[in-house]
Amino acid sequence: MAFVITRRCVKCGACESECPHRAIVEEEKQFRIDYRKCMQCGNCIDICPNKAIDEV
Repeated sequence: MAFVITRRCVKCGACESECPHRAIVEEEKQFRIDYRKCMQCGNCIDICPNKAIDEV
């Protein structure tokens, strides 16, 4: 299971602060997930108010 941050991301930062492995990286238009650091805990999905993170 992997996660992807979609275009629904509004850069609120909720996922970044919730990630215990610091796998959420801020980019110019939205955040992205660093797959090398992501341990697939799902905290980011649970906290995202815009439902911008999907499992793929």
